[in-house]
Amino acid sequence: MTLDEMCALLEKMPAEERQQVIETAREENAGFLWKPNPGPQTDAYFSPADLLYYGGSAGGGKSQLMIGLAVNEHRVSRLFRRQFKDIDGEGGLAPAMAEVIGRALNLEIPSYKGYNSQKHVWRIPSLLTSGIQRNVEFGAFETDKEASDYQGRAADLLAFDEAVQFLEHLIRFLLGWNRTTVEGQRCRAILGSNPPVTPEGLWIFEWFAPWLDPEHPNPAKPGELRWFAEVNGHTLEVDQDYEAVILDASGQELIIKPKSRTFIPASLSDNPDLLDTGYASQLAALPKHLREAMLEGKFTTTLEDAERQVIPTDWVLQAQQRWVLQKVKLKTTPMTALGADIADGGKDRMVCVPLHGVVFGEPVTKPGIEVSSTESKGAMILGIAKDDPQINIDCGGGYGGGVADMLESNNFNVRRCKGAFKSIAMDRDKVRGFANKRAEYIWRFREALDPERGDNIALPPGREILMELTSFREKAHSESRAIIAIEGNDEITKRIGRSPDLAWGFFFAWAEPDVIAREKRESHVSNRRGRGSPLVINRGRSSIIGKR
Repeated sequence: MTLDEMCALLEKMPAEERQQVIETAREENAGFLWKPNPGPQTDAYFSPADLLYYGGSAGGGKSQLMIGLAVNEHRVSRLFRRQFKDIDGEGGLAPAMAEVIGRALNLEIPSYKGYNSQKHVWRIPSLLTSGIQRNVEFGAFETDKEASDYQGRAADLLAFDEAVQFLEHLIRFLLGWNRTTVEGQRCRAILGSNPPVTPEGLWIFEWFAPWLDPEHPNPAKPGELRWFAEVNGHTLEVDQDYEAVILDASGQELIIKPKSRTFIPASLSDNPDLLDTGYASQLAALPKHLREAMLEGKFTTTLEDAERQVIPTDWVLQAQQRWVLQKVKLKTTPMTALGADIADGGKDRMVCVPLHGVVFGEPVTKPGIEVSSTESKGAMILGIAKDDPQINIDCGGGYGGGVADMLESNNFNVRRCKGAFKSIAMDRDKVRGFANKRAEYIWRFREALDPERGDNIALPPGREILMELTSFREKAHSESRAIIAIEGNDEITKRIGRSPDLAWGFFFAWAEPDVIAREKRESHVSNRRGRGSPLVINRGRSSIIGKR
């Protein structure tokens, strides 16, 4: 029986019977180059999931599992780390593979037989693999350009070691080539990782929410299969028999079928190879947040702030907790401001964030391609705005100028936010000024979040919001004691894999408060136009109809 046939049967078996089959199969695998340890590693080895997340605490045997599957079960494997130094260096994937090959050749030392260290490709002799040629490539990438080097190169096993160190969109991009033309050869992908310790790794919660999110409405057990489908750019959890038909770029129909996922936790205690080496003592000596993630495998651990991080992670979490109690104010308090981060086509989103006093509403987003015209941008804003709020529009780069003109011509309360402009303001302590208005907007938001001296603002929950708000860093420069400067969006995009559009929606909503202007408008607005009446904005032959 092939591994594919076994996995197909395992999907249908009760849990106890499945475990018996797994244990029997393990005993029969004496001729393989590598054998999994009993427990989670064996469960992971025989898991029928298309996408497996394996890990938790450090030392659970994640790298060994990937190597074992590559040398035993797959013809073309590609194993990734973020940097090449983690492949050939001490403790890397290549030395670990050499130990496996050495043991297979009955050697007491690691053997690099078949390894091309220049190309990072290992061709395992067919003599060791029952006549089947197995090719294993070690890869590394951090940027879009580096990831594109692997574009179009199919592999029946894709494995990402320390997965949360990678950018989410790059892993998603490479998973598109997890395929084979060899009949009967199983394809699968593995993410091996400890819990994230920085906000950039929080995407793993979204991918495996049924297993990792304690508040998920339908939680999954370790090893349980769930099915997910990618439909129109969104990942949906669906039934196993789900099918969707979409049109590709050429107008041809494509049938979308779901793929299975699961999470299997592992810990140091499951790995006898490391358990007696003193590794646990090393992990126990780590700082608390790292110890909880690495030794205990906690996915609710406190995240670590990066060096020069502008907005502390804990401040955002506290503001999100306040929102649960204060969100009623979204109905009882008028909308005072609306922040609009403008997109002009392309891959970035347009984001609008409403503000009711100190309570932010949930952000509303649209793909840039859906708001490519001035009219569509204005329509999106008018569909959200109510109570005559101050509308703060991103006019940096020229994208928001047209919609600002349109709204101003119809007597809306518009403020143009231009981050590149000079700032004459000082921070709250009157110690430092700002390099520009952009730095001022971000820092004012930081001050408002301060649990001790802030404005008690409340933010809607969401890991994407948390990740973006905590992604900004101060620039190190010669006048940093007097001037606050903050890195640009390009640096942030490289780090988190996308433009921080959501964060800017919040920054703009809080920016440029003009209380005097608002009071004047409130005293006259009822004479200008009745509330709730339709508003028609004419621009050329088009019109936008909204509700005030």
